[in-house]
Amino acid sequence: MRVLVLLAGLSLAVWVWLALLRGMFWRTDQRLPGAPDPERWPPVAVVVPARNEAAVLPATLPTLVSQDYPGEVRVILVDDDSTDGTGELATRISDTVTVVRPGPPPPGWTGKLWALRAGVAAAGEVEYLLFTDADIAHRPDSLAALVRAATGHRLDLVSQMARLRVRTGWERLIVPAFVYFFALLYPFRWSNRPGARTAAAAGGCSLVRRAALERAGGVSAIRGAVIDDVALARALKRSGSRTYLGLADRVDSVRPYPTLASLWQMVARSAYAQLRHSVILLAGTVLGLALVFGVPPATTVLGAVRGDLVVLAVGAAAWLLMAALYLPMLRYYRQPAVTALLLPFTAGLYLLMTVDSAVQHYRGRGAAWKGRTYPAGRRPA
Repeated sequence: MRVLVLLAGLSLAVWVWLALLRGMFWRTDQRLPGAPDPERWPPVAVVVPARNEAAVLPATLPTLVSQDYPGEVRVILVDDDSTDGTGELATRISDTVTVVRPGPPPPGWTGKLWALRAGVAAAGEVEYLLFTDADIAHRPDSLAALVRAATGHRLDLVSQMARLRVRTGWERLIVPAFVYFFALLYPFRWSNRPGARTAAAAGGCSLVRRAALERAGGVSAIRGAVIDDVALARALKRSGSRTYLGLADRVDSVRPYPTLASLWQMVARSAYAQLRHSVILLAGTVLGLALVFGVPPATTVLGAVRGDLVVLAVGAAAWLLMAALYLPMLRYYRQPAVTALLLPFTAGLYLLMTVDSAVQHYRGRGAAWKGRTYPAGRRPA
């Protein structure tokens, strides 16, 4: 029983540390900062990498071509070797969209970054580039708000974590935790602090100052990155740029993940790359998740069954603190507060997804997405 008390106490101590000293990662108040209109609205090119996205384009592309933006803006859709008529559909939706077809990526490039490179080349002399995924729908004032924040706060990268879809039971269980764990890995406050080592962005919506991108080496500098958004933020920050990442209020993902299998693939495709393909980091992650998320409910139940009030109290305190720190994210996603008590179960699923990601890596399958499998040795930049 002494071992159980020690484990429960250690888990509680970790949660207290996370609550107070991990950049307040659990708070959801990092939102797009307001700013006055710029004296001159700079020209912007919206670059949309799209591979087999015909199913979602009718819901997203019109939101880009109809942006209420006072300056010059053009939308460039990069058809990344699609086989479902993505490019043709884009021109039918709006004849103002420029469709670029760069062909399959050469060795050493991921498909998305090869597409972004082609989009940047086609953008011409613009001051800002908005990189946004094909499944992302923007409110009419989204681009103007991004530009205000960039110009008003002298930011070279303004990125927003799009609000993901949460309609099915599995989406409600896994999606809010996905964003929560991302914030735990990359606390937004730390990432937004100039000079801090932490750097992160959300690939679904990133406004980049073109001059800053070129100073960082362009898209070519991160051409092999599987986790391209984090790699972009790191490259920009290393070159002296100021970056910002926050939760979105005007940007939503329409892509459905209706089954556990689809959510599993979304997480597992890059989970082991997040750990730099390191067995040591994988082992540490497994042990850490077990201690931080598994021990509190386990010791609570064991304490109750065995009638040990100390084990029960310490385990329950850790579990309740864990749930309390998850509540802000659940409120952001408009989910019931009681769902917070299920976070240990969700964390267990993420642990299995991460292990599966490593297994697929060592089977030589690497990161697989949209019909492409990247070499197992590929590292994020």
